[in-house]
Amino acid sequence: MEIYHVLNRGVDKRKIFLDDEDYLRFIHDLYEFNDEEPAGEVYYYFNKYRDVRRPDIIKRKKRKRIVDLLVFCLMPNHYHLLLIPKKPEYLTLFMKKLNGGYAKYFNEKYQRTGTLFERRFKRVLIKREEHFIHLPYYIHCNPLDLKYPEWRNRELKNSQEAIKFLEKYRWSSHLDYLGIKNFPSLTQREFLLNVFEGEKGYKNAIENWLKSFDLEEIKQWTLE
Repeated sequence: MEIYHVLNRGVDKRKIFLDDEDYLRFIHDLYEFNDEEPAGEVYYYFNKYRDVRRPDIIKRKKRKRIVDLLVFCLMPNHYHLLLIPKKPEYLTLFMKKLNGGYAKYFNEKYQRTGTLFERRFKRVLIKREEHFIHLPYYIHCNPLDLKYPEWRNRELKNSQEAIKFLEKYRWSSHLDYLGIKNFPSLTQREFLLNVFEGEKGYKNAIENWLKSFDLEEIKQWTLE
């Protein structure tokens, strides 16, 4: 089993999500392109079923996932994924489908041409358990940059306010790990929930991590 932290951002650090529809489309693509079979009527499915939290309402063949998506977080100009490819070659396949499909949607919607992402994608193979265990917390805390950028220097004045902010941020898997249904069909959480000893254990662990982490120790495998 190989676990990868994957990141991509907009070219010239431009925003890649301009409204809620863009975030929903990317989440839809994370689900739709995670299949051995080619994606079918993607535009049709997206427009007919905007509630991508319920992909089961579409009657279709059962998917054969090419990756297990453990964790995700979408930010205005970049995204983070923590995933396990089912086969070594499936990581590149998944990312090609994901980035290509979303870029096509984005360029058509905003009547633009050219590259959307700064590169194919960045990836780091997580080889040590002590590194892996920090990444879900780090990825899920990224939205704090939008309101509490001082969190990275461990200068939060009110950590509880920061935790509440994360609980209102929809575009990550954080809520589903707390047991709050957000996009439950998108991620495969069993592995990490066993590590965290359940949803309550995860909640306690991320709160404690936010107070004690050392970003210098982890920046080499956060990719930024």
